[in-house]
Amino acid sequence: MPVQYYIFLSIVLFCIGVMGVLMRRNAIIIFMCIELMLNAVNLLLVAFSKMWADAGRVDAGGAQIFVFFIMVVAAAEVAAGLAIIVMIYRNSQSVDINIMNRLKN
Repeated sequence: MPVQYYIFLSIVLFCIGVMGVLMRRNAIIIFMCIELMLNAVNLLLVAFSKMWADAGRVDAGGAQIFVFFIMVVAAAEVAAGLAIIVMIYRNSQSVDINIMNRLKN
């Protein structure tokens, strides 16, 4: 497959994630959209790595290492984010983002 297909798919996934973050008010859906954006970047990094034949090197490839770190950061973000969402739900019985404005006072 040509790398242009991967680039197009990555752009579409990233745009869907951005639209979800900007339009939705549910905290869980916002976290899912952020994960979608991170996976779009991962796909783009792997596609460019494949295009430049980075995977066959002895040094394990630079893009694959970045993808691994992005996945680790995403997993840590999900763990911390879901813990925060669970605590907000326990206090307010809702996962609506507009509840955060009430928590400021």
